[in-house]
Amino acid sequence: MSATPLASLGAGFSNEAFGSQAVFRAVLQALSHPGCTVAVEHDAQTPAVGHAASAAVLLALLDSDCTLWLSPRLADSDVGGWLRFHTGCTLVADAALARFVWVAQGDSLPALHSLNQGSDIYPDQSATCVVDVARSAATTADTHGAWQLRGPGIQDVAALQVDGLPNDFEAQWAANHAVFPCGVDVLLGTAGHIVGLPRTTRATRGVDALQEV
Repeated sequence: MSATPLASLGAGFSNEAFGSQAVFRAVLQALSHPGCTVAVEHDAQTPAVGHAASAAVLLALLDSDCTLWLSPRLADSDVGGWLRFHTGCTLVADAALARFVWVAQGDSLPALHSLNQGSDIYPDQSATCVVDVARSAATTADTHGAWQLRGPGIQDVAALQVDGLPNDFEAQWAANHAVFPCGVDVLLGTAGHIVGLPRTTRATRGVDALQEV
């Protein structure tokens, strides 16, 4: 992480309590309704590197008890200093030790199985992975390449168009879903929105996905 003078770091929420609560509600809505695009409204001065919605989410969720791993583009920017200053979180060099993982658009996503999976007794202690993507938007089931999502919080099926996930994400997500109640939760972030992919959600795409409808 590059050293950044505190004076040059952007401000957090103008009202920490209200700002955090508003963003936290957006996260709950996204995870309760997988595949829905949820606006993240805030007034924080987020860093230039990384999507603003993702930064606001972590600003709201992190505290001094949390460990955070940043992908290379984020780690080489002032993101770590900004989040440490405003939340008191601890940065870790090993993604497996992190409760929160933030991956910038274009950086490699750590293998989901390598992240903190939680345990049968404490599944809530697993990692939450925030992934910046070029696009994540609700669409129709017949859209070419769309993800078909099924599970709690979804009526029948939700279709999602995502640009920026690795080619093997479908296989990784199937394995992650299979270890429930353990496994990680994922939030897809863009400049102004997030989409939730909790571990309870099945995600497939292509011909096989359409045949399941």
